[in-house]
Amino acid sequence: MKSQIDTKSKILDDFKKSKILEEKSDSRTKDIISSFKKDKVALTSFFVIVFLIFLSIFGRLIVPYDPDAQQRKIAHQTPSLEHWFGTDEHGRDIFSRIINGTKTSVLVGLTAVVISLFIGTLFGSLAGYYGGGIDNFIMRIMDIILSIPSTLLAICLMAAFGRGLDKAIIAMGIVSMPDYAMIVRGSILSEKENDYVEAAKIVGASDFFVIFRSILPNIISSLIVRATLGISSAILGVAGLGFLGLGVQPPTAEWGDMLGRSKSFMLTFPHEVFSPGVAIFVTVLAFNLFGDGLRDAFDPKSKNR
Repeated sequence: MKSQIDTKSKILDDFKKSKILEEKSDSRTKDIISSFKKDKVALTSFFVIVFLIFLSIFGRLIVPYDPDAQQRKIAHQTPSLEHWFGTDEHGRDIFSRIINGTKTSVLVGLTAVVISLFIGTLFGSLAGYYGGGIDNFIMRIMDIILSIPSTLLAICLMAAFGRGLDKAIIAMGIVSMPDYAMIVRGSILSEKENDYVEAAKIVGASDFFVIFRSILPNIISSLIVRATLGISSAILGVAGLGFLGLGVQPPTAEWGDMLGRSKSFMLTFPHEVFSPGVAIFVTVLAFNLFGDGLRDAFDPKSKNR
């Protein structure tokens, strides 16, 4: 009888503890959302990003002209009511190409970050959790990658893989991978000594469970912030590859490629350079400010640093 009472009491205590943890988690989430809403700059950036995502999905349906249609007879037209941003050297409507290029840039940013986040998290987890020779081997590879300028490394990878959007995405994913590996490794090194990790090991939890179900959820906020900032870096990196003619190949619209092809007309037809340049600037700025807002929301102390 006493044993049954003790068991029921333990179950009740565990239930109360779980409810308290859930309430704390809900309260923490509400605090993060409330803090983010108070940051007008970050909130504005969020709406800009939502608008860009909308354009990337439905942009092809709302453009006034075919972004790839060439009409030499109207080449280099300045902005007008008919062509809001003017036309390029092939007579293509720049406004339509800017809108259509949004899909390429957003796709590049998101996909490159997913690749680098997945691989970087995997390597960083193995290095931080097991340490020793595994840690030394993985981190020396990361050091080698970090020792090479990112643009130069991306160009070398493109030379090895070949040109194209998919190759550019993979290249940017590899270039950004060490950042996530470093973050995850450092976080796991500090977290794996905590009591909840030791408790998980004592009850027989596998290494996979300890890493991906116990430790990583506690460092997810750092990864979210870094991934958001990483999207802007990936967009800027692929735009740079496009500017050099190594990224997206014609006739697909991509802002970096548009900028590179119009640089010869910078003085005579500046509108052809201005439009894709502003598009890149606004997009990168929006993701950077959004990432800063997320960082401040997750860690209010960072505002005073």
